[in-house]
Amino acid sequence: MTESASAQPRESLPLDSTAQLLTRITAQLGAQLSHVSLNGTRRPMHHRTGGSAPGSATTIHAPALVAVAHGSRDPQALRTVMKLLDRVRELRPGLDVRLGHIELNEPLLPATLAGLGSGDAVLVPLLLGRGHHVKRDIPAAVAAALALRATIAAPLGPHPLLVEALYGRLVEAGWPAEEADNRGSAVVLAAAGSRDPDSAADTRRTARMLSERLGGVPVVAAYASAATPTVPVVVRALAARGRHRVAVASYFTAPGRFATAAAAAAPGTAAAPLGAHPAMARLLLHRYDQALAGALPAREVATNGHLLASA
Repeated sequence: MTESASAQPRESLPLDSTAQLLTRITAQLGAQLSHVSLNGTRRPMHHRTGGSAPGSATTIHAPALVAVAHGSRDPQALRTVMKLLDRVRELRPGLDVRLGHIELNEPLLPATLAGLGSGDAVLVPLLLGRGHHVKRDIPAAVAAALALRATIAAPLGPHPLLVEALYGRLVEAGWPAEEADNRGSAVVLAAAGSRDPDSAADTRRTARMLSERLGGVPVVAAYASAATPTVPVVVRALAARGRHRVAVASYFTAPGRFATAAAAAAPGTAAAPLGAHPAMARLLLHRYDQALAGALPAREVATNGHLLASA
């Protein structure tokens, strides 16, 4: 500091500089408070893909998203799932997105979890409702990965985004986007099937939601295995009630034996599996974000399976 400057009395900051300083302080406090829940706990911070600003605190990497697929002997299934995960990566650049299968395909889920070591992960089942895989198999795999800190998200269905994907596939297959006369039309929602009553309840709920999306066209759930009625039985029943224009909506994440059999039973329009529809990618990230916002710890999922149906 020069002699002439030191001889002058100390002046306060100009008003505009003071306002800028207060604005910066307020913004920093707001950013910190945004990571605190109402109950006082700290929310997870998402990874900053563009790098931290100079002088800012180090950001915490977001937990990996582990998509849990069932697995299939159909080679199209793995290719379809990989395409879906590519869409997820496009929507959330920088997020660590991995895949694990329950059976039939590699990588199997235990190997994927082992590769994460002592990191953090959110497992998002690529399954469409509650059932044995969601309630038992996935929690068991997490329990065996002792070093991993993991949360299990809800399965994909029921959810309005899933209904949008079903509707989109039907329109792609030839279902009219603007239905003028619904009296002779109906849709069969063809699902894999499960012995778990919660799974059947989830499928029926999706059928009701799809019916609303189609403007009141009847939508009846049918199953490829482990549950009744089957797709051919429902098609015949609808025809007996005067519903001769019947389409089959494929309630499968990816191609496979059950999806092929369901399509073969369609008397007319047969939609493709949900696959890499854009709404599916958005739904995966929605379930991931839901889990980060406060899903049950993995060890509680098996005993609180009814909570997994939340939209």
